[in-house]
Amino acid sequence: MNLFGVMNLSGSALEAERVRAEVVASNMANAETTRTAEGGPYKRQQVVFEAANSANEQSFAMQLMDGMNPLTGRRMSALKMRQKGADAAEGVAVSAVVRESGTPQRRYDPTHPDAGKDGYVEYPDINPLTEMVDLMGAQRSYGLNASAVQAEKSMIGTAIDLGKS
Repeated sequence: MNLFGVMNLSGSALEAERVRAEVVASNMANAETTRTAEGGPYKRQQVVFEAANSANEQSFAMQLMDGMNPLTGRRMSALKMRQKGADAAEGVAVSAVVRESGTPQRRYDPTHPDAGKDGYVEYPDINPLTEMVDLMGAQRSYGLNASAVQAEKSMIGTAIDLGKS
């Protein structure tokens, strides 16, 4: 994989972590939302990541089998195997943003406009501590990938400087 391929990997991770942080922010902003357009309280959302593969998507086992030369039974050279592996993985992608189907929290507040006949209001089952941990994880991953992009830029600049001399 060349340096630009590594930059694409980090770029896809940056995008995925940005989406994750936005979903966490949405969860926190709607922690007290008792009425949505769909009816009922807001449902907590989570991001599902998946490996972003090329159009020729293969499992690890299939890639390993492709690395063997079927005619002679010998393994391909390390360079060819690395090239095949570089074409297979292209980073990370957000496959879905799913809503949890947990039961809402019920609080007694008969003066609330969304209170039922029994005086209870249904609130989203969102734990601010869980959301902060998710946000810190997204922030940390984003920062590490941004650092990787900066290091890659530095390596590219050094390679250009070496090519000039």
